[in-house]
Amino acid sequence: MVLAQRTGARIVRTRVEVQEQTEVGEAMIRGLVRAQLGLAVRLGLLAVILLCSVPAVLAVFPTFADVTVFGIALPWLVLGLLAYPVLLGTGWVYTRQAERNEQDFTDLVDD
Repeated sequence: MVLAQRTGARIVRTRVEVQEQTEVGEAMIRGLVRAQLGLAVRLGLLAVILLCSVPAVLAVFPTFADVTVFGIALPWLVLGLLAYPVLLGTGWVYTRQAERNEQDFTDLVDD
């Protein structure tokens, strides 16, 4: 019974700590910013690796550079058609994960 009464007090205290930017609130916000930054760096590196792998593959296997599809060189076709879905997918995943991080933060503050 006592624990049930303290839960309400804890919700108010956690919100106040974030709103008043106490040390605990600042630590919680730094954790959220760190999570968002880590997510952005990981997904950015993934996109760079995927997009840079095409020229790397063409450097290792130069015969692919001579292939044409519908009169367009394969490297241009792959880079032209691959870049946009990779960037779009990366942006979509980032948005979903960033929203999840923010929801986890909100749930932590509301607990």
